[in-house]
Amino acid sequence: MLTLTAKEAKYGFGRLIDLARAEPVIVAKHGRPVVVVMAIEEFGRLKAIDDGKSPTGYPSRPSPKA
Repeated sequence: MLTLTAKEAKYGFGRLIDLARAEPVIVAKHGRPVVVVMAIEEFGRLKAIDDGKSPTGYPSRPSPKA
């Protein structure tokens, strides 16, 4: 995974977007990783997993019983 400094990300925002569309990019501030920038499709895939759905929209694990 590629890492950019906050300054590189700020002054090369278009490049950051292009890079993040290919793979997640870590942005570091003062030498410490602080955020990850990723394509919206990858975020949606991870969100679906977190919500208990497969990337196709079908449940991937049983829902907890209330």
